[in-house]
Amino acid sequence: MIKENIIKIYEESFKENWNLPALTDYTEKKTMTYGDFAEKIAMLHELYRRCNVKRGDKVALIGKNTSEWITIFIGTITYGAVIVPILQEFNPNDVQHIVNHSGSVLMFSSNSIWENLDASSLKNIRAVISLDDNKILAQRTGENISAELDSLSKNFYALHKNVFNRSCLRFADVSNREVMIINYTSGTTGFSKGVMITGNNIAGNVVFGIKQNLHYKGSRCLSFLPLAHAYGCAFDLLTPLAVGTHITLLGRIPSPKIILKAMAEVKPNLIICVPLILEKIYRKQIVPMISKGMMRWALAIPLLDKTIYGKIRQKLVEAFGGCFEQVIVGGAPLNQEVEEFLYRIKFPFTVGYGMTECAPLVSYTHWKSFKLHSAGKVLPGIMEAKVLSSDPQNIPGEIYVRGENVMQGYYKNTEATDRVLYDDGWLNTGDMGTMDADGTIYIKGRSKTMILTANGQNVYPEEIESKLNNMPYVMESLIVERDGKIVGLVYPDYDKMDTDGMTRERLPEVMEVVRKDLNKLLAPYEQVTKIQLFANEFEKTPKRSIKRFLYTN
Repeated sequence: MIKENIIKIYEESFKENWNLPALTDYTEKKTMTYGDFAEKIAMLHELYRRCNVKRGDKVALIGKNTSEWITIFIGTITYGAVIVPILQEFNPNDVQHIVNHSGSVLMFSSNSIWENLDASSLKNIRAVISLDDNKILAQRTGENISAELDSLSKNFYALHKNVFNRSCLRFADVSNREVMIINYTSGTTGFSKGVMITGNNIAGNVVFGIKQNLHYKGSRCLSFLPLAHAYGCAFDLLTPLAVGTHITLLGRIPSPKIILKAMAEVKPNLIICVPLILEKIYRKQIVPMISKGMMRWALAIPLLDKTIYGKIRQKLVEAFGGCFEQVIVGGAPLNQEVEEFLYRIKFPFTVGYGMTECAPLVSYTHWKSFKLHSAGKVLPGIMEAKVLSSDPQNIPGEIYVRGENVMQGYYKNTEATDRVLYDDGWLNTGDMGTMDADGTIYIKGRSKTMILTANGQNVYPEEIESKLNNMPYVMESLIVERDGKIVGLVYPDYDKMDTDGMTRERLPEVMEVVRKDLNKLLAPYEQVTKIQLFANEFEKTPKRSIKRFLYTN
């Protein structure tokens, strides 16, 4: 058990950083100090008390990243209730299922999302409150939550005699053992499960982040990952607020162009991102630069290449705001070609590994100690890991983890819990990989996606996809098994085709060349026998992972 109480960490942080900026909505340029934020949270607590929201009650939350969204999230857990954050990309049927399955009694939603939901299908909800204007969107007959909301400001300031300062701030006494978040996964298996995250799980991630100095008092953070997802939540929200960081919420669809513009303005001290961002920047900005005749010639000359790489690195650092210590990549595997290039130019990045069931962190290494193609080192003193293999350092096996960050289980789903979480505390991650003697993890792929060939060889689709995605005119791909043969499914890069004057009719011919070039990079047992073209993008989860299960049958 982590000795630091997570709720007290926030209470102390808010008091200590009272006058520092806490949250800024980027598009509105509106900033709250930690004192302003504490007052809004206290007002939410008063609403909960007046509406008889009890400790342990579930509160559903769905909408884009805003300061109001964060107020509801932090305000709910510091009251002693359980927050149920829902990714806004979930379809209405999934949202309604999650709200009902969680047993949520209140719901906060943006107006645009609420328009597509059916109020009559939400069984336990007493009221739905707008994140946009704090108005009641729906209320069950007999409830007086609307009236309490209308009189909240008047009652709150009367209670505090028009003065709210540090001495007024008091969060609930909640043990780290209590469940504080139920986070519904957005996995690629087609079935969403409610991961029960305790205060201890949160504390394990946050205390580690504090000790690693990922964020610190007065540092700057640009938040563009979905905060309803465990990765962004832990390191763009929960850790920053624990130390007095200023969080700027992008609040828009995070295209590379928008992100780079915001980074130039915010100048973050730490960047948390998913591989897709780095991969797009690499393909759109770096590849065209290093592919030009003179540049390609210069890179082939020893010593001169180091100078050029140094200039590329500096240009990238400046593009990311120029003030960050490192970029931490997580949430999905980083493309091998992109990783190797960034490593070659000594760009300050590192790759971590985690899962929602660990809230989320399992392994991480500072960029200066990062080993190429690894996923960092198992968190010392917090987590432990083992690989079920006769030779864990060389032969991949299923990865099991145990420690402070491991979830309590899946909400109302003991069958699913028992399949992955054992009595001795070990969690089956479902990932395949190897592990060095020092605890550095190397991920090969998911055990569910591994292909066992007729001659007994293990093929990891993710590794082949990483190579195939670097081939000409390939936007994204999947490697699947069809009748005992390995087949590549490809969604073409139509923009690149148009730029090069490539016609649709020539695609099959070009893809056959791609297949042959790909096979030159693969072992004999990994050979791709065919490439099948898809006219549209593959369906994605809200985390932007391909819904593999839709294409593997």
